[in-house]
Amino acid sequence: MPDTRSKPPRHVVILCHPEQDSFNAAIAAAYCATVREHGHEVIVRDLYAMGFHPVLKSIERPGEDERQFADVSEELAILKDTDVFVLVYPIWFGGPPAMLKGYVERVLGTGVLPDAVYEGTAKGVLAGKQLLSFTTSGLKEIWLDEMGQLRALTQAFDHYIEHAFAMLPSRHVHFGHITSDMEPAWGRRHLDEVRGQARALVRELDGPVLAAD
Repeated sequence: MPDTRSKPPRHVVILCHPEQDSFNAAIAAAYCATVREHGHEVIVRDLYAMGFHPVLKSIERPGEDERQFADVSEELAILKDTDVFVLVYPIWFGGPPAMLKGYVERVLGTGVLPDAVYEGTAKGVLAGKQLLSFTTSGLKEIWLDEMGQLRALTQAFDHYIEHAFAMLPSRHVHFGHITSDMEPAWGRRHLDEVRGQARALVRELDGPVLAAD
């Protein structure tokens, strides 16, 4: 049976790392290549390469005089038809880079009032969409677990985004001890897991079509 979709599913990957040859960049590349192989559309927003400005200005806060700047309008237009929203970033001092936090505040938070978040009525541009996060850390995952950092991060960041913007249940994949002397085999294993996560989402999105073939 032919695929009757008018357009392929869209994945938007938000990469937030200052180094262009980082392992985070390799994660984004592996994810993108995998979903493209299955006919899906992928758009990468490399925040550092773009020079995204993360600082929320007073006039951007919700209210009568709220103003939306061109860079935010561009991001919202890209996110409008997104099926999967992917975050790729390192954990720095227990949280995401400030630039990524600024992206959430300026782009996802556009026009969103606290009462709407509390009441679960903030139906933003990503409402009903998938959220997948890939994070890395120089420290080993077992240490982060002992300190409760991964749990705290997923609760305070992933689950908050998921709830605040009415998204589907989120997924989080973390790779610890990502250092310059990491064994190449470990790097390949991690990237294989990234590809596996990408294929799993492809199957979910294409499920009814694949089942009819």
